[in-house]
Amino acid sequence: MEYKEHPGRVLRHWLSGPFIWMMLIPITILDVFLEVYHHVAFPLYGLTLRKRSEYIIFDRAKLSYLPWYDKLFCTYCAYANGIFLYAAAIAADTEKYWCGIKHQRARIKALRDEERTYLAYGDKKGFEDLSKINKDE
Repeated sequence: MEYKEHPGRVLRHWLSGPFIWMMLIPITILDVFLEVYHHVAFPLYGLTLRKRSEYIIFDRAKLSYLPWYDKLFCTYCAYANGIFLYAAAIAADTEKYWCGIKHQRARIKALRDEERTYLAYGDKKGFEDLSKINKDE
C-alpha cells in the first residue's frame, strides 16, 4: 500500500518488521504441536477434527490490485491469525469435552468481531481510497 511510503511510517515499519517476522518461529512451533495434539487426542476423545481450511484462509493473494509485498504480508497475517483462531477452536472443543461449564462472566469478544470494519474482499476502490487517506497523514 502506498501509505507505507509515508515518511513518518517508514522508519517505524523497518524497525518493527524483524519483530513481526520473528513471530513466525513460535507460531510455526505452536502449529506443529497443535496438529500433533489435535490428531492424536481428538480421535481418542471421539471428537470431530476441526478443518484447518476454515480458519487459515489464503485468499488475499488472489487480489490482482495488491502489489507482491502486500500479498506476502497478507499471507503472513492469514497464517498467523488463522492459527490462533484454529488453536482457540481446538482449545474450546477440549474445554467442552473435559468441563463444559460456562464461566461466571462472558469472555471478551473474539478478535474476528473486528473484521466487520475491514474492507470487503475485492474492494479495490476502498483499498485505493484507504491508501490515499493514509498517505496524506
